[in-house]
Amino acid sequence: MAFLFGLVVGLVVGLALIVGFVRSENARSKMRTELATIIAAFARMTVEDSRKILPAEFYPSWVVFSQRQKLTWLNLQLVKIWPYVDEAASELIRTSVEPVLEQYRPIILSSLKFSKFTLGTVAPQFTGVSIIEDGESGITMELEMNWDGNPSIILDIKTRLGVSLPIQVKNIGFTGVFRLIFKPLVDEFPCFGAVCYSLRQKKKLDFTLKVIGGDISAIPGISDAIEGTIRDAIEDSITWPVRKVIPILPGDYSDLELKPVGILEVKLVQAKELTNKDIIGKSDPYAELYIRPLRDRMKISKIINNDLNPIWNEHFEFIVEDASTQHLVVKIFDDEGLQASELIGCAHVKLSELQPGKVKDIWLKLVKDLDVQRDNKNRGQVHLELLYCPFGMGNGFTNPFAPSFSMTSLEKVLKGGADGMDATENGNAVTQRRREVIVRGVLSVTVISAEDLPAVDLMGKADPYVVLTMKKSETKNKTRVVNDSLNPVWNQTFDFVVEDGLHDMLILEVWDHDTFGKDYMGRCILTLTRVILEGEYKDQFPLDGAKSGSLNLHLKWMPQHIYRDT
Repeated sequence: MAFLFGLVVGLVVGLALIVGFVRSENARSKMRTELATIIAAFARMTVEDSRKILPAEFYPSWVVFSQRQKLTWLNLQLVKIWPYVDEAASELIRTSVEPVLEQYRPIILSSLKFSKFTLGTVAPQFTGVSIIEDGESGITMELEMNWDGNPSIILDIKTRLGVSLPIQVKNIGFTGVFRLIFKPLVDEFPCFGAVCYSLRQKKKLDFTLKVIGGDISAIPGISDAIEGTIRDAIEDSITWPVRKVIPILPGDYSDLELKPVGILEVKLVQAKELTNKDIIGKSDPYAELYIRPLRDRMKISKIINNDLNPIWNEHFEFIVEDASTQHLVVKIFDDEGLQASELIGCAHVKLSELQPGKVKDIWLKLVKDLDVQRDNKNRGQVHLELLYCPFGMGNGFTNPFAPSFSMTSLEKVLKGGADGMDATENGNAVTQRRREVIVRGVLSVTVISAEDLPAVDLMGKADPYVVLTMKKSETKNKTRVVNDSLNPVWNQTFDFVVEDGLHDMLILEVWDHDTFGKDYMGRCILTLTRVILEGEYKDQFPLDGAKSGSLNLHLKWMPQHIYRDT
């Protein structure tokens, strides 16, 4: 009986295992079939199909699908014609870059020229292509390119001491995006009048320098000087918005060449919560600002010693050539004296985000690298005031930093011209002398109240008061003390005589009054640009350096303009 029972159980279990195995294999087979179907569908997927799956803002530029064959074909054709491209492009680059090399030639050199320039036998590879809408006036194409070439580039240099050295540029590695503009479109073959080319974006440029038959390190500083000159020459000669115009059909194409389109006024106000780079003491920060990274166009602020919350209040001016693509870069460094400065952080703002003729007050978070998108470390923030002034801007706009700011029609006549110049006739000659406007006036500040101040007393209260300081004159005033309040109301008004409103600032510090001293609670730093432009405004300002809290202020400007010859 037991034997029979065991046999039955064994048969049942065996059949169950067989059925389970068969079902498992069928399920796996079905999954493999479905997966193969999905893979086959992906293989047939077009660009339009992919865009239905992935939103446009997340569509990666490297996904080319149908464009991949076009790029493969283009790269194959480029390899075939590269010997001819090398000959033509080498001469074109040489004639374009050599004058710029001379312009940026280091002072320790008396001569810097090419003795040989060829691009070598290795053709670049195009890895991406895109077409940019340009209305009906032209076609803009951008080509992403990688090149690890074997060029033969030899520089002949001569030092001030009379030493001549042939220097070879080796191991060039380049990744970037070139822009081609076919413009204007015409009804005559090849249907465009000229081609503009430019290096739209330089992602990577590596190279080494070697003295032929010697060691370049034998002359201190020569390698860094030449490397900086080469990078400046590339930046200044072919990097966007610089563009080279090649006429295809006869005509005047001067409108395609690089031209200044406006001025960017930048006020570097302050920075806060900077990362400390010093082991002993605090960092000595200064700022470097530029739109184009050329040595003669970069602006450097003064150094603020031993301060992680520096106040600069410095004004800079930059030429803008293409507001739609250019951006302002700010880099904060820690000065190390004779040693190389250490980068604290950097930030940038696109000029396309600025409304022409309107001052933008902005705080920018500092990051380690502008190309790194994910940087969660707190490196501090920098405070800027920005004003973009396109040339020829009308609609009643006045640039507060311009020499003719706030001049009435009568004043312009009395001062000798509508543009803020003196005009005196001497026979037929007219001499002009620039006039600088000093914006002088009285600033009226009403400290209305504060809200949500941090508790500093043991009882969870504070006895706050506000100290007001004009930075340039160091004139000070302070409110009365309001006892036991985190939301004090003062409603006190103070007047300050300001000698140069566009370059001064108001500092408001909140303190907690104690019998045996005082405790710092936070501060607000305000430039006077807004109140000068608007005349009067009321606003709420958060406290820097505090966990919470804000000040409610009312500011009013009563101008008096004086003019000084320069």
